[in-house]
Amino acid sequence: MFIDSHCHLDRLNLSLYNNDLANVVQAASDAKVDKLLCVSVTLKDFPAMVEKTKGFDNVLLSCGMHPLNQEDEVNLDQLRLLSDNPSVIAIGETGLDYHYAPETKALQLDSFKKHIVVAKELNKPLIIHTRDAQEDTLAMLRLEGADAVGGILHCFTETWEMAKQAIDLGFYISFSGIVTFKNASALREVAKLVPDNRFLIETDAPYLAPVPHRGKENQPAYVVEVAKHLASIRGQSVDTIANLSTDNFNRLFNL
Repeated sequence: MFIDSHCHLDRLNLSLYNNDLANVVQAASDAKVDKLLCVSVTLKDFPAMVEKTKGFDNVLLSCGMHPLNQEDEVNLDQLRLLSDNPSVIAIGETGLDYHYAPETKALQLDSFKKHIVVAKELNKPLIIHTRDAQEDTLAMLRLEGADAVGGILHCFTETWEMAKQAIDLGFYISFSGIVTFKNASALREVAKLVPDNRFLIETDAPYLAPVPHRGKENQPAYVVEVAKHLASIRGQSVDTIANLSTDNFNRLFNL
């Protein structure tokens, strides 16, 4: 069985699935994708995400505000209240993105710190987005003691040196469809080096559909393609990738 460790079910174009999220979840199940972690990107949309995904026992939730959605300061009490939900197993996505929004650096840093505070209070792992912010991301994780809860560097595209330091802090490295892209040779080299007990797979659906589905909307069923490519890259069987990534996810979240 496979696990999609990061998707945005509330952002899918449901008109492609007969306007029924159940069809997406069923397609994933048919592809032997056993669990889906649905990750929020804004606090204001989180209640709607909860409503949309309720009734699916295999859909787990993460609560947070994406670093590119910094319209204002994160309300710490609101983040804490929304995250203290039995369906929420992780905090985020949070982190730093200086590639697209360096001008909101101060807001991003404040938001990131608050997410770590709540994660530690509730003892829930973090879902981290990081792009062109390696030093500040690692520094914040160390400064705020994020190693107490660990988490995932999702949709990883950075260097092996960053991956290694994050792993040393108790984090997992998650690979998305990007690892299948023709121009991702450097990332494939990183994928060879991550230890068996520290990698995860994801779709980031509806974004970043893997080969051979590039150009289409991504969906959780396609995480199997990520697994196939990782198997080829790492010289392991697809079953091994499925079993290792599933064990890693369950270990991280105590499932």
